[in-house]
Amino acid sequence: MKSAVLVFPGINRERDMARTLRLISGQEPAMVWHADTALPAGTDLVVIPGGFSYGDYLRCGAIAARAPIMNAVREHAARGGLVLGVCNGFQILCETGLLPGVLMRNAALKFICKDVYLRVERSDTPFTCGYNAGQVIRVPVAHGEGNYVADAATVAALEAGGRVAYRYCAPDGALDPAWNVNGAINSIAGILNERGNVLGLMPHPENHVESSIGPTDGRGLFAGLVQHFAKAA
Repeated sequence: MKSAVLVFPGINRERDMARTLRLISGQEPAMVWHADTALPAGTDLVVIPGGFSYGDYLRCGAIAARAPIMNAVREHAARGGLVLGVCNGFQILCETGLLPGVLMRNAALKFICKDVYLRVERSDTPFTCGYNAGQVIRVPVAHGEGNYVADAATVAALEAGGRVAYRYCAPDGALDPAWNVNGAINSIAGILNERGNVLGLMPHPENHVESSIGPTDGRGLFAGLVQHFAKAA
């Protein structure tokens, strides 16, 4: 699996993501600067990490979405290449139009930094095949604008198309408003595009992959990606 991690001014999770990709895939990811105009040849997976690109000026992800490298990311996705956006990366994907909807201020208007529980809604995508459908995983969040919002028609299309990949839930998997940490509509934590090759996810699975520092529930996402490309080889 040949991966590329995008780097924007203000992004601060790129090294966490690169370490995780290296640990689980056994390959060193390419670090791609925002002003570049092309991805490394043969890139399989593009990852847009979390942080605060361009200081979150205008709107979260709005400036990064217009960076030169994003044209190459759009072309990569159009060819069927995989794109993963985590936290600020999710916001950037929405701003580019690669995913619908928008991430708004958390319902409580406070920054949230804590572990949350997610329910994996399906296991038949490259981004979820490392888990079982219905499985509950524990991963951290760290965001002020993670409240997923979209119009009724968009939400209906996401639900009807099975494009909600992850939802905030209680530890037993129940969809309880008390566990929907940011107020996202339908408890949405992660969504896919129509083709299923682009995932936006607000929580940070890359930070729960090593037992020496905590839970390892995040490993499944990345192990599933490695498995996906191994099967395709």
